[in-house]
Amino acid sequence: MTESHHTGSDRSKRPHPSGRLRPRTVTISAFAAILVAGLVLALVHGSSSDGGSGKGAQRAESSARPHAKPQRIWDRSPGSIAAVGDSITRGFDACSLLSDCTKVSWATGTENEVDSLASRLLTDPRGKSWNYAVSGAVADDLPAQMRKAADVRPGMVTVMSGANDACRPSVARMTPVEDFRADIREGLRVLRAESPKTQVYVSSVPDLRRLWQQGRKNPIGERVWGLGICQSMLKDPQSMDKAAHDRRQQVYDRAVDYNSVLKEECAKDLRCRYDNGAVFRYRFTGAELSNWDWFHPSKAGQRSLAEMAYRQIVARRPTG
Repeated sequence: MTESHHTGSDRSKRPHPSGRLRPRTVTISAFAAILVAGLVLALVHGSSSDGGSGKGAQRAESSARPHAKPQRIWDRSPGSIAAVGDSITRGFDACSLLSDCTKVSWATGTENEVDSLASRLLTDPRGKSWNYAVSGAVADDLPAQMRKAADVRPGMVTVMSGANDACRPSVARMTPVEDFRADIREGLRVLRAESPKTQVYVSSVPDLRRLWQQGRKNPIGERVWGLGICQSMLKDPQSMDKAAHDRRQQVYDRAVDYNSVLKEECAKDLRCRYDNGAVFRYRFTGAELSNWDWFHPSKAGQRSLAEMAYRQIVARRPTG
């Protein structure tokens, strides 16, 4: 630094008017004071550019902070319920052979013995619950059912679909997983387009192999199954060879895949709650299966389905 103040005339050594040499430290101190003043001004200027409140730093911090996760919306006491799905929700074979019996439906039934979901959640289900499920329906039918449900603007729609997509005449004819996903996604899209605030409760696909294990113990069930019920799982019910084992395993695996789809697609909707596999894990007993086909739920089975759904719906958070 000192070399930068030398000139050919060496003015730093000229006599001061007082007769003393001008000390170099005065020049250096003055220069330092100028630097300090400049720094102070820069700091003041920087602060004032943000209004003196540090908003620039706040904006930087805010931009670095991750976006808040959208909050799920769930009303544990809906004012009305519509049900969509297949024969299980229609109460098929629960009251008589090869017939629907909606009064014992787990979702919208009116019989006290079942104590349906609508009976548990609604003060008066009459005029506030609708059953749009269809026996034999597959996931491809879901969008049309959802459209009917959307027309009544229900507080909640219950969905139990997928068993018939796995219950086919053969394993080769089961609904491909990606087609199943497209059907579920379209069903939810249709509902949201017409009734955006309706909540959706999705039940998992039952464990069809468990139903086979229970029903095969009854000789009546075996004869009825021979009429063509769910042949992908129930064909040759007493056979235990490798081919039969592999066939049943494929049906089981497909139901697992369908449930993964239901969970994933429901998770994308802030007003949807999946049962976390409660129905799939449930070990139906012989008493909970129809006395006519030993495959569909009996009145006792329908009551068990209603209890599972009710626990999941009124829980503060979904339970596993």
